[in-house]
Amino acid sequence: MRQELYNTFIDKKQLGKKSFAVLIDPDKVTPSNLHKLIDTAVMAKVDYFFVGGSLVISNHLDECIQEIKSGSNIPVVLFPGSPSQVSIYADALLYLSLISGRNPELLIGQHVISAPLVKKSGLEIMPTGYMVIDGGAPTTVSYISNANPIPADKNEIAMCTAMAAEMLGMKLIYMDAGSGAKNPISEGMIRTVAKHIESPLIVGGGITTPEKAFQNCQAGADVIVIGNAIEKNVNLILEMSDAIQQASSTIA
Repeated sequence: MRQELYNTFIDKKQLGKKSFAVLIDPDKVTPSNLHKLIDTAVMAKVDYFFVGGSLVISNHLDECIQEIKSGSNIPVVLFPGSPSQVSIYADALLYLSLISGRNPELLIGQHVISAPLVKKSGLEIMPTGYMVIDGGAPTTVSYISNANPIPADKNEIAMCTAMAAEMLGMKLIYMDAGSGAKNPISEGMIRTVAKHIESPLIVGGGITTPEKAFQNCQAGADVIVIGNAIEKNVNLILEMSDAIQQASSTIA
């Protein structure tokens, strides 16, 4: 199984370098603002584009990824909300298991359905333990998944969940407060989880300021994912990138 992109996650983690991923929901971009977003991401030296969403009701997934590829050399990683969100134009796919919930469809059921399509796609597959953390507001992912998020103050539950996923062979751990979260994941929870796993830790949801991105990096996040905040202010990409790069140099 290919591991080229996954190895960049590992290499950066071992070097203490923090990464910045811009999350693009194809339902929420137009050709004009997508162009500006791509140009700004290139200028900011963003590490990854994550593409996907809980619904993706438009038919623009392939077109969105092709536009990104034509305008940059930044790797595109699929962040799928359903088995239908697979595109051969991407570089890799986060093969998500919703380990924070107990819905068997999102632990293994949908993976069984999607396996032939995913295998045929030729994408690099990165098994990912996906943990939804309560962000203080109902989110699309919680509604669609029919699964309760991990309470925001239960650091030990998050820690044990991440440890179990790692021992089950998942290569990445993704902690997400969800799109539109009122409250981001606490530094205490990030620190507790990061201390007890060796896998790269991805953190997203509710991160709206460079200061918060910096703090999350210091707490142990290896990859910071920003989506909603950038949709409102694309120039925030530059500020977020500076904060994440500063965290890398501080920690190193």
